[in-house]
Amino acid sequence: MNRRAFISLFGAAAWPLAARAQQSAMPVVGFLPSSLDFMTAFRQGLKEAGFVEGQHVAIGYRSAEDQSRVPLLVADLLRRQVALIVGNTPAALAAKAATTTVPIVFATGGDPVRDGLVANRNRPGGNVTGVSFISHELAAKQLGLLRELRPGAARIAVLVDPKFPTTERFVSEVRTAASAVGLQLIVLEVSSDREIETAFVTLVQRGAGALHVGGGMLSQRERIIALAARHRIPAIYVLRDFVEAGGLMSYASSIPDTYRQAGIYAARILKGEKPGDLPVLLPTKFELVINAQTARMLGLNVPDKLLVAADEVIE
Repeated sequence: MNRRAFISLFGAAAWPLAARAQQSAMPVVGFLPSSLDFMTAFRQGLKEAGFVEGQHVAIGYRSAEDQSRVPLLVADLLRRQVALIVGNTPAALAAKAATTTVPIVFATGGDPVRDGLVANRNRPGGNVTGVSFISHELAAKQLGLLRELRPGAARIAVLVDPKFPTTERFVSEVRTAASAVGLQLIVLEVSSDREIETAFVTLVQRGAGALHVGGGMLSQRERIIALAARHRIPAIYVLRDFVEAGGLMSYASSIPDTYRQAGIYAARILKGEKPGDLPVLLPTKFELVINAQTARMLGLNVPDKLLVAADEVIE
């Protein structure tokens, strides 16, 4: 069974429990993560705040990995009368557009004010709050790590999904960081496997020495990792999921910890607090993850100081 089929089946299978929960007055949380890996962290946050799944709360799972389906999934959750919706940026934006009464907790890599999720970080107001892991604001650090791996690279390619809500801000941050250190950027917008193939041909032809992969690309990670390996392009990612799947390196705030905090916020709202009174939380934990096996395959000698600084080295 492939990953997407499993996600769909898993989400559907969660609803018998949710239906029983509604009959017994147990609240149901609609949960739309971009990866199955975040579910454990979210449940941990709920538990820390006194809510155990199946005892105090039920969770209706839906995958937000395919952004085109997110509005339909949100509509389905609302029809099922969930008590709360938790999700990534596209899911939270779709939920906000669909309801002003059901509480929403987001886990976003963008600026929640700029992206239109809340009016103010300290006093969000309305029915929305959440946690931001501000992935785009780490561009300078991420480019610096690439330069340590490929000090002679004069051009860096940036691969982004133009439809992803935080892409414009991300590209702006990367341009600023690159300009500060004299790097040339090749920005490549892709939204399909065919465009990804073409993008790699382009970046090789234009002499890119390394690759920076932005948000919104999680569903294409296997293809991107395979092409980076084929063309022997070192790449850094904004999610550790890529490195766990065979990508070279990531530097970002801990997204599992973000979803853990989202679980705590969800529990506080279920206890009666208003989302508009809960300030948007910012990350406190950042991780450098390096896949040593991929580095060897690419013929890279990872500097010792990077290996020492890494929070995790995957062998």
